[in-house]
Amino acid sequence: MPHRKSLASVWRRIPQRYRMESTMCETCGTYFFPPRNFCPTCRRKSKIKHYAAKGTGKVYSYTVIHVPQEGFELEIPYVLAVVELDEGAKLTAQLCDVDLEDLKIGMPVEVTFRRISEGKGGGIIHYAYKFTPISGQNK
Repeated sequence: MPHRKSLASVWRRIPQRYRMESTMCETCGTYFFPPRNFCPTCRRKSKIKHYAAKGTGKVYSYTVIHVPQEGFELEIPYVLAVVELDEGAKLTAQLCDVDLEDLKIGMPVEVTFRRISEGKGGGIIHYAYKFTPISGQNK
């Protein structure tokens, strides 16, 4: 039987998915996304604080996908990137609205929220963060 996400688990993740809610360790200044309950460096001494990331950063690394996973067949080729947020946390996300010839390490990007899938038979529509180049700064 396939694993299904409950509606409750989807709602619990809304802050980190739709508002880039993150955490930071006030002890060492490290930022985390997705949020963490403790700092792996400071451990028990850590003082975790919630904050909303600005949602801007730069491309740290990327790859172009030509053989997609199920459900992304109509999007090929598409770009998956490691984005380093301005606060320092790194996350993996899809880059969209970018020409492949314009891709480069260090490209400034900003978060956008887009539909990624829809449940079969008109079920729940899933949205997630993706990143787009910041206008006028991608060349």
